[in-house]
Amino acid sequence: MNIDIRLSDYTYHLPDERIAKFPLAKRDESKLQVYQQGQIKHEIFKNIGDFLPEKTLLVFNNTKVIPARIFFQKPSGAVIQIFLLHPIAPTPVVNLAMEVKKSCVWEAMIGNRKRWKNEPLTADLVVKGQALTITATLENSAKNWVKLSWNSDEISFVDLIQEFGKLPIPPYLNRETEEADYETYQTVYSEKKGAVAAPTAGLHFTQNVLERLNNQGVGEEFITLHVGAGTFQPIKVEQIVEHKMHNEQVVFTRKNIENLLQNVDSIIPVGTTSMRALESLYWYGAKLFLGKADKGFFVEKLDPYQHETALLPSPSESLESILAKMETDNLEEIVGETEIFIFPSYQFKFCKGLITNYHQPESTLILLVAALIGEDWRKVYQEAMEKDYRFLSYGDSSLLLT
Repeated sequence: MNIDIRLSDYTYHLPDERIAKFPLAKRDESKLQVYQQGQIKHEIFKNIGDFLPEKTLLVFNNTKVIPARIFFQKPSGAVIQIFLLHPIAPTPVVNLAMEVKKSCVWEAMIGNRKRWKNEPLTADLVVKGQALTITATLENSAKNWVKLSWNSDEISFVDLIQEFGKLPIPPYLNRETEEADYETYQTVYSEKKGAVAAPTAGLHFTQNVLERLNNQGVGEEFITLHVGAGTFQPIKVEQIVEHKMHNEQVVFTRKNIENLLQNVDSIIPVGTTSMRALESLYWYGAKLFLGKADKGFFVEKLDPYQHETALLPSPSESLESILAKMETDNLEEIVGETEIFIFPSYQFKFCKGLITNYHQPESTLILLVAALIGEDWRKVYQEAMEKDYRFLSYGDSSLLLT
């Protein structure tokens, strides 16, 4: 496999003043750039339904951001930050990890790590009227696995971090989390707790917009991909194929699969996370179809680029393979892991377009956009820059149609 894609071909100049540090007062009043086959129009986001193809099924990511940054102060005064990434024990399944009692182990990024010499860190707090002591210890120093314990078998982990943790806003905002972010950095349909970053394309939707889309005959489906901190990880190698992709957990219900099958030719994801989840679902189904799913639902970084196209199933056959597996194993939902890397040359299986914000230069998300619309990504970004669009997580929106 010879992939020669250079990072320097996917950059542009993003002045700091074009990064939206705060959201608009009204989510659905953001600008919307509509791109289709080289043609561009400009609108307000709340009118997005006027540009969606007939019978579109929008696929939303209903993950909810958790207060994943927790802080301990040592007797010396040094502050240790633990940024929760992925649950390890007693379960790696995020929605189950949220309900764990008494203790759990998470992989974490540790701020001020050199000042933590493996001694227990403690903090006292009150959760649901109960006085608690939470203790952090290093379960595995090499892997940055942190064990958190608390002296109550009634308080769940999610209750604990709701009280103790801080919402992690994107690092490029260069500011502290404010009280308003607890509302504005969640989608109005967020439900499944477990993300450490928001699926930001969805931040533009309001209940009024969702109702209007429903009245226009636009379908909706809610899936779950728990967004990881790796979404902000810059690419630091010129040959992009050498970049280490982050791993994220996806959850699909039987109803999700059935609805996708019924609308397989009209799927548009809301956000890059929904797109990654959907395309990963195809490759899991393809592995089942080909009898190669020996690792279960796990999509490796370069899986999509290692198959003979002629042998691959159609999108419908992929979904039917998954439904057959769920039927055989009596499953109502499937939980998987994906590190899929979507870059130019990728052949999309489910997605006929994308609703997304404007991303950082030289990022995996720019590569994903370029995979969808080719070199016209430059045209879209130049147009956004010239028309004074706001960039990144709290910025404006685009509808990209193939």
